Amino acid sequence: MTQPAISHISFLTPGNYPDDAPLQGLEQTLQLFERGEQLGFNGAWVRQRHLEHGVSSASTFLAAATQRTRQIELGSAVIQMGYESPFRLAEDLATVDILARGRLNVGLSAGAPNHLELIGHSVWGDAWQQQDFSYQRVLTLRDNLSGRFFGDDNTVILSPGNTQRPRVQPFAAGLVDRLWYGGGSLRSARWAGSHGFNLLAGNLTSGEETDDFYQAQRAQIQLYRENLAASGRRAARIALGRVIIPTDSADATTRRHYQQFAASRYPRTLAPQSSRRTLFSQDIVGSAEQILERLFNDPVLRLVNELRIELPYELHYAEYSQIISDFATLIAPELGWTALPQVSHVGRE
Repeated sequence: MTQPAISHISFLTPGNYPDDAPLQGLEQTLQLFERGEQLGFNGAWVRQRHLEHGVSSASTFLAAATQRTRQIELGSAVIQMGYESPFRLAEDLATVDILARGRLNVGLSAGAPNHLELIGHSVWGDAWQQQDFSYQRVLTLRDNLSGRFFGDDNTVILSPGNTQRPRVQPFAAGLVDRLWYGGGSLRSARWAGSHGFNLLAGNLTSGEETDDFYQAQRAQIQLYRENLAASGRRAARIALGRVIIPTDSADATTRRHYQQFAASRYPRTLAPQSSRRTLFSQDIVGSAEQILERLFNDPVLRLVNELRIELPYELHYAEYSQIISDFATLIAPELGWTALPQVSHVGRE
């Protein structure tokens, strides 16, 4: 059996907070990014969710994170394009990437966004049911980030003290190569590969041809790679997400909390859920030794070299910090990973 060879480790956090104390939760999430950098993680990602106690604007949050970190990659997973303007979002993301000195990674998804019937009218008025939620919105965003100029070769705009050809500003060179698609179906994996996006694969997926989570995810990754090769585009990255909760340095009460959390979610892993046939992987909870055994037997992990720890919504900052610390020190090195070197305190250059 081929052993995993993981060279890139990141974590994904919801950025959650109490309803009456959003600053507390957002500040603690920034501190978690700082802690991840101290531990040598390659990347720190935040979810973007609307109407929830979490990060509703990934670009705004990550702009703050650029000023608290120096080398760790900063990511969003995923921005649903349905509520976004491909032009305005391009401006925001480019600004963040410039502030991050080229460290931004952007996870995207197409399709009708969550809560559409509830808030669609607040976004578009009476035209909310006529909106285009296709993959084209993702392609338009990438096109806007590509540095292309608007108009023809002779088109210029005038601003105080300047005449220039118009394009999205600032131009963030290389950001188009750090766009990811959240693939959870054969269709999305095929599309992401054929259009040269990096691929995010997580702990849930669509069971289109099987009831087995790992078989479904393996098929998606294979299809992605086939279409990526057929497209003739550059090599791309695949990052695999798993809910991993080491218990080694947790106290007895916290360990019980983790076990109860995993037990409450176990039934959903036994069969496809809802008419969409959603398949869930089991949460991986236990000692470093137990977790490594599970990871060594994960047939999908052996297909990639990037692993993303998905932190659950239900936990708190101290628990998140303990989880990523135990993982970085006790588990990740056994998977072949080497921590990034320590960096000095963030300051002006």
